[in-house]
Order: sequence, then C-alpha cells, then structure tokens
Amino acid sequence: MMPPTFDVLLSDADLIEALRSDVRTGLSAPHGRRALPPKWFYDARGSQLFDEITRLPEYYPTRRERAILTTHATEIVALSGASTMVELGSGTSDKTRLLIEAGLAGGRLRRFVPFDVSEDTLRAAATATARQYPLEVRAVVGDFERHLGHVAGIGADGRRLVVFLGGTIGNFEPSSRAHFLASVAAALAPGDWLLLGTDLVKDAGRLVAAYDDAAGVTAEFNRNVLAVIDRELSADFDPGSFAHVARWDPVEEWIEMRLRAIGEQVVTISDLPLKVRFGDGEELRTEISAKFRRERVTEELARAGFSLERWWTDAHGDFALSMARVG
Repeated sequence: MMPPTFDVLLSDADLIEALRSDVRTGLSAPHGRRALPPKWFYDARGSQLFDEITRLPEYYPTRRERAILTTHATEIVALSGASTMVELGSGTSDKTRLLIEAGLAGGRLRRFVPFDVSEDTLRAAATATARQYPLEVRAVVGDFERHLGHVAGIGADGRRLVVFLGGTIGNFEPSSRAHFLASVAAALAPGDWLLLGTDLVKDAGRLVAAYDDAAGVTAEFNRNVLAVIDRELSADFDPGSFAHVARWDPVEEWIEMRLRAIGEQVVTISDLPLKVRFGDGEELRTEISAKFRRERVTEELARAGFSLERWWTDAHGDFALSMARVG
C-alpha cells in the first residue's frame, strides 16, 4: 500500500469563519429572501441522513447515476485517456470506485485526487482507497468554490479527468454555476476532461417526492442545518419548530427546499451576535436543486470553455452524465 498524502487548504477555524459569514449574510437578509447554502447540511449526522436518503424508494438520482457508471465506466476512462482523476465533493468516493477500477484495468490511471471540505471524511476515504487500489492517492481538503486553482498543479504531466457527480452542480444558482464551471476549465489544460452528473427535468410529482419522502428522512436532513448552527454558533433554534417544505419552481426548473416557521419565533445566535425574528409561516431557503435539459448543459459547458463530446442517460431517462473536453 502506498500511503495517501493530504494537502490541507482549509482548517477547522476557516470552516467556522465561513459558517459565521454565511449565517450572518443569509439570516440578515430581508424577510422573504433569507437563505443558507446547502453545504452546511453535512456534519456527521447530516452525512448519515443523506446516506439514508440515497437508499429511499423516492430518491432515484443515486441509483440512476450508478447505473450509467456501471454501463459506461470503461468507455469514460478510455475516452479521457486520464492518468489523473480528480473528484470534487468526493465524500466516500463510493460510485467513483467504478471509474477507478476501469481506469486501472485500462492501464493508464496512476493518481486519484479526492477533493472535499470534510477532513475527517476525506482521511477515512483516502486511506481506504489507497489500501484497496495500487495507485497514488493525493487528497485535498478544501472548498472547491475557493481552491480549484490548486488542481492546476496536480497531474499536469498527463491527461486529467475531473469528476463532479451526484447532480451537485444543481445546487448552484446560474451565475455561480457559470463561475464554477469556468473555474474548473481554467484549472485544466486543453485536452483534459470533465465528467458531470446532472439530474434531468421530469414530472413535478416525482421530483417533489424525491425531496419530501414519506418516511420524513429528508425533513430531518433539512432541519439538521439548524442543529449545526445551534452547536457551532451557540444559537437557540428549535428545529422542531420549523416545517420541511419542498416545492418545484417550473420557471427556474429547480426544486427548492425550505424551512417554514411554525409560529412566531425569535432566535439568538450568540457567537455572531445576532437576533433573528421569524413570523409565523416565514420561510428560510436551504437548498436549490436545478434540473437540466441537454440543451442547457451543452450551452453552459460551452460558455465555460468545454465541448460536450458524450451524453449518457439511464434507461429511464432520469439522469445524465456528460463528458466534456477543454478546448
């Protein structure tokens, strides 16, 4: 086993400061426009809940994406010719193992670079990957919205494949998405590749059900962000006093997750310090999850400097993987 190496670009103090900034900005916004970014769902409890969500009958994206990878992993790694694979928002890298195994079987893959904000999760996953596979594992602890430039110096001696799975690109609003994709392109060289997972537009009933399951797991996941703020910023949110809301916006073509106040509330966030008043029924947006059509994916990739070369969907047409080349 070749031990993994770790590039730590983000400390615990950096994370707390980023949380403070996002909470202050998001909860100080005018009534009706309050929002938090979804990355704060994923503490240990939130990650556990999301793992449960991926196995729910209503939540199809994980199963559909895995089916595409199972069918096309060999084609993907052969097309890329990559010696280095970079996974953004890697988590446990569970589905990515299909690509790693195909890359090793093809004889080209030499290096895997998992990139995630959670150092604990990354250390466990990188160690397990290095133990299982004969390749260099160079893990990066960082925020891919801030530290993508670090990728430019890794694996530039060969072809690179950046992997961004799970439909996570849908959590970005359009302007942020454009900036992110352009940043990925800028970190790569002509001939490098991006493999992008996107959930597709479909029946609104199925979409809402995927984010509002009958067992209430997604509701608990949504409210967990309030528990994170309570713990990390000495706040006094009562998560049980907020109802989970999931709705489809047919104009923006995205799902919104919100928390709706049950009764009037005043919340104190001692570490900021900040007092926040919520009227009865007032909502706090916690996530958007955009859904895509092929035309939009093609256009947005092109504006960022990518050329879409392959497009695969599962047998049900629910989810897509795109292979796009820089230059």
